[in-house]
Amino acid sequence: MKKLLILFLSLSLNTFAQEKTLEPKLENITWITGTWHGEAFGGQTEEIWSEPSGGSMMATFKLIVDAKVQFYEIEIIREIDNSLILQLKHFDHTLKGRETQNETVDFPLKKITENRVVFEGMSFERVSANEMNVYVDIKDNGKTETVKFNYTKATSKPIKQLLEVQRSEGPIIIDGVADEAIWSQSDWHALDQVWLGAALTSKDFEGRYKLGWKEDALYLLAEIKDDKLIDIYENPLTQWWDDDCLEIFIDEDNSGGEHQFNHNAFAYHIALDGNVVDMSTKKEGKLYNSHIESKLKTEGNTTIWEVKIGIYKDSYSDDSENEPVKLMAGKNIGFALAYCDNDTSELRENFIGSVYVDGEDKNRGWIDANIFGTLVLKN
Repeated sequence: MKKLLILFLSLSLNTFAQEKTLEPKLENITWITGTWHGEAFGGQTEEIWSEPSGGSMMATFKLIVDAKVQFYEIEIIREIDNSLILQLKHFDHTLKGRETQNETVDFPLKKITENRVVFEGMSFERVSANEMNVYVDIKDNGKTETVKFNYTKATSKPIKQLLEVQRSEGPIIIDGVADEAIWSQSDWHALDQVWLGAALTSKDFEGRYKLGWKEDALYLLAEIKDDKLIDIYENPLTQWWDDDCLEIFIDEDNSGGEHQFNHNAFAYHIALDGNVVDMSTKKEGKLYNSHIESKLKTEGNTTIWEVKIGIYKDSYSDDSENEPVKLMAGKNIGFALAYCDNDTSELRENFIGSVYVDGEDKNRGWIDANIFGTLVLKN
């Protein structure tokens, strides 16, 4: 018996019952539109859904294993009898159909909620604006195996700065001493864009940084030359941006967009004492010390920061347990680095960033992930 791929999302009755049922209209499932990428069956998957038009939505799907296409699908969701139906056909790598000429695999609609589209055999679940889960039942000889697809949506964030980051083959010890091989193999990048305050002289400030990665985290080495290190506020949640601190901006899926009081992106302020602060979804400062491990060493006016950065998805919740993503070659991450510089004032005097920002208001990284650069992880 040939294998038939059927998308199926297993939902608990309690969770399902709590969600409001929406009308069976295409306008209520437009969140599945876009280009989605994931991994399954030992390879890479791509699924592209169009916007509704002419009473239907259309998608193409392909699976690539070892740089070769294994099969394709064409899918449609169309309006029929005041409801919706999903229909698809499978094709091999030469575009020869698996079904007969007039045969389709049909999945009538069961239910639509705010974050789920459930057909009889195919379902979609929205995790966030840029993440979607799909579950596939593979039926063969009376047995069914469920395979999960985790999709990330491709975005069109403008490329402000593109940096390649090399993988470290050996361990990186966070001790403020740059004696690992990755640091001698990586290039320095400038920290020289004044986002806030007057122009600086080299006597006041100089900054540069390097990057590396391993499966568990992104790693940063920063060299900051600052004539005065200031830590005015003892409470780490009081005006943390007005003390001297290193600020690391991270957008896990490089999607850009607003992130003021959400975790579409993070803006980690690393204080001189190692505390890490960002805004929470409750619109207040919160310690994220478990996300960042750092160590700094200062000699004269030069401080070396060595930092390990856990990378979290935009589905991160402040009220539950979260695991950092595992990094792999080819992944793109939104990134910017900045330094809050205060010499003797109540408020910070300068804010120096790693990427050029257009316009008069350059202090937008804390709210706008579109200004971040892009990191490409390389082996």
